[in-house]
Amino acid sequence: MLDQKGPVRSVDIARALNFAKPSVSIAMKNLCESGYITKKDGQITLTKSGRAVAEMVHERHVVLSNWLIALGVDIDTAHADACKMEHAMSEQSFAAIKKFLQDA
Repeated sequence: MLDQKGPVRSVDIARALNFAKPSVSIAMKNLCESGYITKKDGQITLTKSGRAVAEMVHERHVVLSNWLIALGVDIDTAHADACKMEHAMSEQSFAAIKKFLQDA
């Protein structure tokens, strides 16, 4: 993942995630059209709504990976599985898991 603060370039994202540059370019175009990022002089910056979505996905990733690790899943598998789950899971299911973990 990118731990970089501030603007990044598509090539930085492609390199960090080991994705093809054209794939990242298409994704950035879609994110820009959806209002989640802005691009100026090749630099990509999250918008307010983009940051909100990123923070939500990050919270899901942390909670889900920690939960899987606590269940005995190895770290690499837990992070890989959390990456898949964090985008597809409903808000209701995530809230229920989070509440369960807080009450445990």
